[in-house]
Amino acid sequence: MSENLRIKKGLDIKLVGAAEHTTSKAVTSNVYAITLNDFYGLTPKLMVKEGEEVKAGEPIFYNKDVKEMVFVSPVSGELIEVVRGARRKILTIKILADKEQQQISHNPLDLDHASDEEVRAFLLKTGCWPFIKQRPYDLIANPGTTPKAIFISAYVTAPLAADMDYVLQGKEKELQAAIKALGKMTPGLIHVSIGKNSDSPFSKIEDIALHKVSGPHPAGLVGTQINKIDPINKGELVWTLSPQDLVIIGECILSGKFNPERTVALVGSSVRKPQYYTAKIGAEISTFLYASGVNEDNFRLINGDVLTGSKVKPDGYLGFYNTTVTAIPEGDDYEFFGWNKPVFNKISSTRALTFSWLQPNKKYKLDTNTNGEHRAFVVTGQYEKVFPLDIYPLQLLKACMVQDLDEMEQLGLYEVIPEDFSLTEFVCISKQPHQKIIRDGLDLLHKEIG
Repeated sequence: MSENLRIKKGLDIKLVGAAEHTTSKAVTSNVYAITLNDFYGLTPKLMVKEGEEVKAGEPIFYNKDVKEMVFVSPVSGELIEVVRGARRKILTIKILADKEQQQISHNPLDLDHASDEEVRAFLLKTGCWPFIKQRPYDLIANPGTTPKAIFISAYVTAPLAADMDYVLQGKEKELQAAIKALGKMTPGLIHVSIGKNSDSPFSKIEDIALHKVSGPHPAGLVGTQINKIDPINKGELVWTLSPQDLVIIGECILSGKFNPERTVALVGSSVRKPQYYTAKIGAEISTFLYASGVNEDNFRLINGDVLTGSKVKPDGYLGFYNTTVTAIPEGDDYEFFGWNKPVFNKISSTRALTFSWLQPNKKYKLDTNTNGEHRAFVVTGQYEKVFPLDIYPLQLLKACMVQDLDEMEQLGLYEVIPEDFSLTEFVCISKQPHQKIIRDGLDLLHKEIG
């Protein structure tokens, strides 16, 4: 089954610093860390104390609300530190890796005879379950629920994001195993989206509904594809996964071992040699950042892409879900009368003294400067030009800000997560934090309605 999906609204942000199709192995990190901010809405309970030894794949904490959902160590070594914040909230768990790794092994899963319950139990005990996210609310999926469908996007349109066609080469066996396991947990379809003209490994995978997508960003976001293929109504639930997480799940099913290794795109105009690196989840970013080199001292390092990633220091750690690390110049300088002169070196969705629309294929070297200050919402119609979902973006944002639950429901908050508003945030002349507004709205909706 294959169908074409063309997205017309959006905006491609073409930046300097795309990764070359070259993959190197990152230097082994001394310390690995699991950052709890990666797991939104989770209350962790530690299973290992500081100073204790753990093996790779051994559970180190679990979800207080779902005790069967464990989170495992990416490496074997000593748990050297538990970083805590206000009210002793756990922020980061650090593990000093052994030189010789020891791995916990499970019996491989027999997919031909495994039931739905056996698949869920296997993914829970091996630590693979946290890769499955649910909508609404953008949380780790509850293993006690059944989704109406599962969505996977292998069509990437975010600025400088990892090329899925490249990183998934040769992974067909693992992908097929993961798809077969997921198919046992839903009565609906598994929707997979690839580029219209791409040579994706998913073209050879069975038991999926394949969609060939074209169009500008955010066509590659799974939220856009859900809205166009099978929208979420109140009371409905869908699951989403990223392609590289599918590979980890599939390998674990086939071998019985949790291998948290992924291919990371190190990109951005501040990187001297942008390319791909294989590294384990939680590795120190500096182990591959300085191998490629940086062009300047004053740069911002982003765990993720420039629209949805989070700021991190070079001695920070690779996020649990991240496949991209971006380095761009820090925008801490300001242009004199920059608001009152023609602009040739920046991207804009308007034509007011800007000329990026004349060169649609030009690549830009942008910094982190917001080019303006926070101000009240101005109704310009720019959001609707780049927002392809069948939702009124401005009205939904305002409903979240005034905490109107009825309006939030009616305007489609169940369908979206913060990343779906990353592009409207980019073009916002009012400099409003759209992603934070949507996150706060989802939190309120989840708290009050569940």
